[in-house]
Amino acid sequence: MKSSRFIWGAIGLTASISTIVFAVGFAYAANQIWFPKASGDLQLATPAPTKPSIIESSSKLQIVALGDSLTAGTGDNTGKGYVGRVREKLEKASGKPVFVLNNLAIPGYKSDQLLADLELKKTQDALAQADIILLTIGGNDIFAGGDGLFKGDNQTEFNPEAAEKRVDPALAKMEKIISSINQANPKATLLYIGLYHPFLDLDPSRQGSLTVQRWNNGVFKLTNKYPQMLIVPTYDLFEQNLIKYLSSADHFHPNGDGYERIADRIVQILK
Repeated sequence: MKSSRFIWGAIGLTASISTIVFAVGFAYAANQIWFPKASGDLQLATPAPTKPSIIESSSKLQIVALGDSLTAGTGDNTGKGYVGRVREKLEKASGKPVFVLNNLAIPGYKSDQLLADLELKKTQDALAQADIILLTIGGNDIFAGGDGLFKGDNQTEFNPEAAEKRVDPALAKMEKIISSINQANPKATLLYIGLYHPFLDLDPSRQGSLTVQRWNNGVFKLTNKYPQMLIVPTYDLFEQNLIKYLSSADHFHPNGDGYERIADRIVQILK
């Protein structure tokens, strides 16, 4: 009888211990599933190395600007344009001296004219000294000062076909411009300020928007070959605030507020 009690007691004790072990094991396994932890010194991921920004790596910043009337600051009553504003904002953000060594932009310039200037020694020398290169070009190629861009009885309706046919020839020149700038200074950060559609309010079909986007996409493909080159998007700024950010004098160039927004974008990218 005692032997029988002993046997059943041992069986009960073993069952209890098994139940406890099972419960502990289940809880541990569930905890690992719900709250996984790396064991030992194992690192699950290696942080990617970070490259210091141009602001962090330079004791001073030197800007060279070139292109057309947007870089010249046409439409801004203060005369600063986006280039002057970028200088001020960068200096404030970095606490370092920022200089505009040269602003070589000329109102009315098209891509072939800029390409010719890039062959000049004075332009090459200026670019060689730059930490940052600011560039606008292409707007006069596509919009051609309004030549052939309007149709209708009162010539107030935008003609997208006229702008569209000018894109590919200008992109071919743009490829040479990008290559020439890279050869002059492969280390400087180049920021190309993308085009916006200044006649959006006269383009009810919005076909011109597709043309502008095709140009910007084409330039992106060209600059994407060079890691130090970036595109600054502006289309969205003017799409939502066209009248607010365009100069009332010519309905084509940005006004002071428009240039301010462009400068904000540039500095944000550089930071």
